Amino acid sequence: MADAVTSTTLSDSDRSAVVQLTNLSDGTGESAVTKIDVSALAPKSTDGTPCTGVRLAKIVYSTFGMSVKLLWDATTNTICWDLNSDYTTDEDFTGFGGIRNTSGTGKTGDIALTTTGHSASDSYVIVLTLLKEF
Repeated sequence: MADAVTSTTLSDSDRSAVVQLTNLSDGTGESAVTKIDVSALAPKSTDGTPCTGVRLAKIVYSTFGMSVKLLWDATTNTICWDLNSDYTTDEDFTGFGGIRNTSGTGKTGDIALTTTGHSASDSYVIVLTLLKEF
């Protein structure tokens, strides 16, 4: 079996995208799974320029029994944000323009996710608001 996961795009405009991620674990967990593929986000409507990256503007999350690491995808992934286990909160980074991708070599612009400490029936719900870069 595998964890029951979903990724739902709630909105995707020229400026931003909002994505909801869920997981109901069977104990398998997730390891560096791409959750935000910037090439799949809508291009700029005025000229079709593809999205090449995102900044993390806001995050709302609830975890039960597991913690989650959001990772900037690159040759060596770098941590974007850590989500504590058994925790519910919201964070807003818009005051300074969002958290930027600090990866070096092989930076793709994508966001991956890894769960830690997961066991059967653990879960998360995460809503990411992303500012798009072109």
